[in-house]
Amino acid sequence: MRPTLTQNQQKVLEYLKKIITKNGQAPSLRTAAEALSISHAAVAQTLKALEDKTYIRREGRYSRIVHILDKTGDLHITQRQKQIPIIGHVTAGLPMYAQQEWEGSLLVDAKLYPGQNLFALNIQGHSMKNAGILDRDIAICEPRQFAHNKEIVVALIHHEEATVKRFFMHPDFIELRPENPDFHSQKYEFEDILIQGKVIGIIRTPQGMEI
Repeated sequence: MRPTLTQNQQKVLEYLKKIITKNGQAPSLRTAAEALSISHAAVAQTLKALEDKTYIRREGRYSRIVHILDKTGDLHITQRQKQIPIIGHVTAGLPMYAQQEWEGSLLVDAKLYPGQNLFALNIQGHSMKNAGILDRDIAICEPRQFAHNKEIVVALIHHEEATVKRFFMHPDFIELRPENPDFHSQKYEFEDILIQGKVIGIIRTPQGMEI
């Protein structure tokens, strides 16, 4: 277990978390000293104590790159977050036109979702409910132009309609299979389908929890 912080050390740590979350980097010693109404030397001494107690990790003694650590010694969640775009809506029922405009953005834990160029999609419909993908969920997707059998993918149909389904490659056609017995699989010619990504995670919104 990590050593307990003094009141002043806790105050400096909370200040660092706030500034790093807001600006993406730690403040200078001078800025921190002015904000906390303490001396430059006191800030430096407190940073050293926080590092010794494994609450932070610095790239170098005089570097402004400061990493806030959690109880396990890993990066704190405030420094693991990354922003990904929410791109339109994708249906999990009948395919819906694939909108290209962003509809906002989403913060995710980079440790859970380490890939590059991830994107998010709003799910509409119930055809994938047995795979745990519900209406009004947000699907986290890894960009892909290929798929393996049984993967849940974002597929563009006829270059204009997008849907989330389980992918199966057959000798003569592509099958997009729902995960709900109330819906039927759809078969397509190879040239009719473009894979846009693989679903790698689901985030349930408060609206999605409504019954």
